[in-house]
Amino acid sequence: MKFGLIISISKALLLARWKQTLIAAIGVTFSITMFITLLSFMTGLNIMLDGLILNRTPHVHIYKEVLPSKKQPIDYESTGHNFISSVKPKNDLLDLRNSSAIMKSLRNDSRVLGVSPKVSVQVFYNVGAVDLNGVLNGIDVAEENRLFTFSEYVVEGDYQDLKYVPNSIILGKGAAEKILANIGDNIQITTSKGERVQLKVVGYFQSGLQDIDKVQSYVSLATAQKLLGESNSYITDIQVKLKDMNQAPAIAKEYEQIYEVEAVDIQTANSQFETGTAIRTLISYAVGITLLIVAGFGIYNILNMMIYEKMDTIAILKATGFSGKDVKRVFITIALTIGVFGGLFGLFFGFLISSGIDQIPFKTEALPTIKTYPINYDPRYYLIGGIFSIITTYFAGYFPSRKASKVDPVVIIRGK
Repeated sequence: MKFGLIISISKALLLARWKQTLIAAIGVTFSITMFITLLSFMTGLNIMLDGLILNRTPHVHIYKEVLPSKKQPIDYESTGHNFISSVKPKNDLLDLRNSSAIMKSLRNDSRVLGVSPKVSVQVFYNVGAVDLNGVLNGIDVAEENRLFTFSEYVVEGDYQDLKYVPNSIILGKGAAEKILANIGDNIQITTSKGERVQLKVVGYFQSGLQDIDKVQSYVSLATAQKLLGESNSYITDIQVKLKDMNQAPAIAKEYEQIYEVEAVDIQTANSQFETGTAIRTLISYAVGITLLIVAGFGIYNILNMMIYEKMDTIAILKATGFSGKDVKRVFITIALTIGVFGGLFGLFFGFLISSGIDQIPFKTEALPTIKTYPINYDPRYYLIGGIFSIITTYFAGYFPSRKASKVDPVVIIRGK
């Protein structure tokens, strides 16, 4: 049978019960709209939450672990099994040996996007007679900003002052509130070696993680080395940003063997965040697909009712030469028409609502880099929503169409 004739008959049946058709299309539209909105918002939220940690975390973190010697002096004298308790770590510095050569080698690695050295300094913030625990991170300001968007987390002051103002510090927001330090004030810290040093506050840093912001602050690399009384070759950590984050586990193992250091990849360091992201995304997909299946049952019921009401029409079609396959095509065409138009409108309204959410202000002191509610406009979700709407409506129309194709016109006409 000609396809144009089948389309014409399908159109006539759709318009004959336009209210039911409209309700079915609205059901598909609503399901796709909610599917797109829910996934866009939930995945946007996942990206935002993971970004709080992952944006500030190197893909590979190279450092030196202070551990007891694997071979004790007695092992050199005895060939048997020796059991030693209370073994103390080696009396060794925390700096990376040949750090300059390591960084030069890393920068020449085609897989590496950038390298940022760091010096960690344990200190006390002196507040009158009280000493508060703190950690100063000595950083290469330019590289830290290029690789880890450092400037976005400096909520007050200019991050470049850390580089140009001698003995300056950018305090964690929580630490600044605890010691009541304003920008321009001088604060006193005590290093682990007992040295007391005055530092000038040039800004506030806020990561969004309160426990970190209460203890962590930033100084320049040169200032940190000076606090420890070490040379400019003293480096405790090397932060590596890769071009492809997924290669981090393999590259971390490779660096451990080549440079004989400890290397931790981002997946290992933040496995709990990836697990949470996967679960939240799975829940979003489950809810969205459930909505589409419910809409499919609505279309199924409407087509079933249409078949019962149009038995005479089906009998006439078959009596005038339409085969069972032609009748099946008519009702599948009806279902797919509802799915396509309902899906297109659903994608449009889903994008519209997502754009509206994206414009709603979202301001909180805990998340200084977030200005509006997070939305992810990934085209994959629109593609999945569109394909799934067609698949759902196809199966919703397939089973009623099979019933219609088996109608015996003689039985129907005789019954009349």
